[in-house]
Amino acid sequence: MASRTGRAVHKNPLVFKVLREISGSAVLSAARLASGNGFVQIQPMRESYASYTTFSPAALALAGIAILGTLLARQASPLDAAETLTGRATVVDGDTIKIDGAHIRLEGIDAPEAGQTCGRKDGGEWRCGSAASAKLAALIDTRRVDCESRGRDKYDRVLGVCFADGRDINAEMVRSGFAWAFVKYSTSYVEAEAEARARHAGIWQGEAEPAWVFREKRWASAEEAAPSGCAIKGNVTEHGHIYHMPWSPWYGKVRIEALKGERWFCSEAEAQEAGWRPAIVH
Repeated sequence: MASRTGRAVHKNPLVFKVLREISGSAVLSAARLASGNGFVQIQPMRESYASYTTFSPAALALAGIAILGTLLARQASPLDAAETLTGRATVVDGDTIKIDGAHIRLEGIDAPEAGQTCGRKDGGEWRCGSAASAKLAALIDTRRVDCESRGRDKYDRVLGVCFADGRDINAEMVRSGFAWAFVKYSTSYVEAEAEARARHAGIWQGEAEPAWVFREKRWASAEEAAPSGCAIKGNVTEHGHIYHMPWSPWYGKVRIEALKGERWFCSEAEAQEAGWRPAIVH
C-alpha cells in the first residue's frame, strides 16, 4: 500500500496533471465510493495540491472514468460539432445575432456601434449605429437564418456567414452601407464595400469613423477612468445581469453599485464566464 505522501499518484504525472486541471469533486467522490474507507485525502491550496492523493487500484480506475466523463462533457457542445446553425434569430447589434442562445458574430464585417453617429452629406449627423441594428433586423425579420460557422473569436462567439432565406446578410449589410468590410480578418466583402462607396450609401454619404477606431478610442478613455483599467460595467437590472461596453449608448448612465452585486469586468470573456450577458440594442 502506498504511503500517505501520495507517491503512487506522484509517480503518474498524467493523472496528477489531470487532477490539477479539473475540479477534484468528481474524482474525490468516485475514489471514496471505490475505497469505502475515506482514505483519500485531497487538500487544495491555491494553484496546487498541498498533498498528493493515495487510492487503491479500484479507486484510481473509477476516478479515471469520472475524469474522462468530465473532460468529455466540458469539450462536447452542439455548437462545436455543428457546421451550420439554423433557426429564428434575434439582433444583438449591427453585426451580431443570436440563434438558440448562441451569439454569432457576422464574419468579415464590422458595423457601427450602437451609440455611434456618422456624418450626413449635408453636414449633419445620423445615428448610424442604431440604423445598422435596424437594417439587420429588417434583413432577418421572421425568416429562417442559416449561419455557416467559420470558427470562434476571442470572446467565444461563433464567427458565421449567415443567410436569411438564402440571402447573404453579411454581404448585404456591407453593400447597403451599414457595415465596413473588416479587412483585418477577411477580404470577402471588399467588392461589396466598393459598391456602397460608389453609391455614397449609408456610412459612405459623409464622414464616418470606422467602428474599430471608434471602439479603440472609447475603450482607451474608459480604461483610464475605470478601477484597475477594467472598463466593462456589469449592471444588475430587472431583466438580469447585463454588461455594457464603453461604446454602449447606456454606458455613461450606468453607475456601479457594489451593494447590488454590480461590478467591473476586464474583458467580455470574463463577464460571460461570470454569467452576465451583453446589452442588446433594440
